[in-house]
Amino acid sequence: MHYASERISQSSTPSSSSTHKLITLTSHAVLTKMAQTLAMPLAPSLSVICNGRNPNPLSNSLSFPLRNPNKVGGLSIKCVRVGGVEIPNNKRVEFSLQYVHGIGRTRARTILIDLNMENKITKDLSEEELTIIRDEVSKYMIEGDLRRFNALNIRRLKEIQCYRGIRHIQGLPCRGQRTKNNTRTLKGKRVTVAGKKKAEINEIRETKLSRKENKD
Repeated sequence: MHYASERISQSSTPSSSSTHKLITLTSHAVLTKMAQTLAMPLAPSLSVICNGRNPNPLSNSLSFPLRNPNKVGGLSIKCVRVGGVEIPNNKRVEFSLQYVHGIGRTRARTILIDLNMENKITKDLSEEELTIIRDEVSKYMIEGDLRRFNALNIRRLKEIQCYRGIRHIQGLPCRGQRTKNNTRTLKGKRVTVAGKKKAEINEIRETKLSRKENKD
């Protein structure tokens, strides 16, 4: 009986060690698989973005279909420059021209009518059509010139102290709009009644002090 128990124990030990080895091997394989999946990139490689080509992607990398943008001299262009401003490339000309300061919807339409040009997507324009649009836009006062012109006019109104100039100085609308409820953008944030009373009291004190100093 003693010999039989020893044989049973000897026969049972190698099987338990083999199962332990199998468990460790499977756990190691699972961990390596998880590490590989976590290390997979979620964006296309830089070569796909820079060259605009579709090389054979690696097994561990993901690839997404990219549209081929317009190319000029081997360089890919994603936006068009008109009047010193980059306008969007995926919108129609009527709406993309409105990104230029000084060109609204009506002026963009008049430009297209004057040029007898179709209102197509900006990226579909040829180089000749782009140069024609640039020449037509340059005839108008836009961007920095327009901003400078408006700033000079406002400064002149302030200097001559006319009604509109005074309203500009006070930061209020100068075209007859009501100011009881609206014009929060010009007035700024609302002030509580207590804050207004304190401000009025401080103004009264300052005026009294200034009068006393003038009398003395």
